[in-house]
Amino acid sequence: MFSAIPFARQVYDSLTKALTGRDEVLEVLGAFDLSNESIEEIMSILRTEFDKGLSADEQQRAESSVKMIPTYVRAIPDGSESGDFLALDLGGTNFRVLLISIQNGEVKMESDIYPLDQALMTSDAQTLFDYIAGSISLFVKKNKMNDKSLPLGFTFSFPVQQLSLTSGLLITWTKGFTATGVENEDVIKLLKEALVRNGVSASVDVVALVNDTTGTMMSCALGNPSVSAGLILGTGTNVCYMESLDNVPKWDGDQNEPRQVIINTEWGAFGDNGAWNHLRTKYDEQVDRESINPGMQLFEKMISGMYLGELARIVCMELVEKKLLFKGQVTEKFKTKNSFLTKFVSDIESHERFKIDEVLTEMEVKASDSDIEILQQVCAAVSIRAARLSAAGLATVVKKTNNYTTTIAVDGSVFKKHPQFKRYMDETLREILPQGNITLMLSEDGSGKGAALIAAVASK
Repeated sequence: MFSAIPFARQVYDSLTKALTGRDEVLEVLGAFDLSNESIEEIMSILRTEFDKGLSADEQQRAESSVKMIPTYVRAIPDGSESGDFLALDLGGTNFRVLLISIQNGEVKMESDIYPLDQALMTSDAQTLFDYIAGSISLFVKKNKMNDKSLPLGFTFSFPVQQLSLTSGLLITWTKGFTATGVENEDVIKLLKEALVRNGVSASVDVVALVNDTTGTMMSCALGNPSVSAGLILGTGTNVCYMESLDNVPKWDGDQNEPRQVIINTEWGAFGDNGAWNHLRTKYDEQVDRESINPGMQLFEKMISGMYLGELARIVCMELVEKKLLFKGQVTEKFKTKNSFLTKFVSDIESHERFKIDEVLTEMEVKASDSDIEILQQVCAAVSIRAARLSAAGLATVVKKTNNYTTTIAVDGSVFKKHPQFKRYMDETLREILPQGNITLMLSEDGSGKGAALIAAVASK
């Protein structure tokens, strides 16, 4: 099991030594073992979805679960950008406003974080955007920028049908947001209207709508021109990449140089059309069924931080029911949906006993050494599959662009905080793309700095 990648095999073998006779545990976890043949199948299906999503044919685009949205960003930074820029980063339970100064390729940042509670996330367009605009007003006043009109890049980390660099319609909310009156509306228009209502429109010039993947790519590209894609592995997952206009039949923008555009794939929805249901497990189906958006973002639900902890908990609960874990007894806390955080998966994958003990204390369970080994197996199985799926998606991008020596900018809590995730991905990429030379580069604050860089490029 998990024999395809050496480190994963090493982890798995070390955990099974003390589990002789526990064939039932291995049988349960075998559902997460993606063979190289399955990986190749996923890559083939994803490539087909990519091509359909880029097609000029409306029917083909409708058939694809992957939207392949042109971002209208045509160039990466060349180092000549300079000045002061604002960035707004909205994509989770907090949002940030940033003031970014760029001089001679050096970037300095000031930022404030503003909380978004459940009431705001589930409110309505005016309530949500007035709160955001009010926070921008506070930030501008605090930094004494009232007398300037600063270009602002708006990172909006949700699926958007981008109409231009400064216009885009929200396709659907994700990540727990359900605010009414925003879906199918232009989020830049909603922001600008709120800025007017809050008396801050004279200080802010919204010049770019940015997806967090694009921001991630741009933030690394400032110092590394070999960057060709941006990947998010956090609460959600998505990837963008630079594509030749020759390969974008649906392109409706100008044909001028540079003849390229960054494509936001929105790959979190890969499989929503049932294209590879046979490779999903009953555990994936339960996570999806009990989510706030059943049938949507199925790829994301197998990879991202919003779901990995719950996936591990569901597997653990089956092992408890089979009396293979915790002697068949578990606390109410462990039985509670979403109580096992993805952070706990990362802590257990660290193999540091004090972190594991903290998780057990938090979950209010007492565990034998054998229980801990099984818990480690569960977390390893879920994590390895997530990393292999992420690597398969990246390999599909690499093959499509025929760019086998490249750097991928990566941001997000799963990639940053899971101690083995990058290693699992690296080994999978070497296994399935032996001819490749792919570097996964951590993006520092891509959704903030990257948005400002796109504003800087746009302002030129």
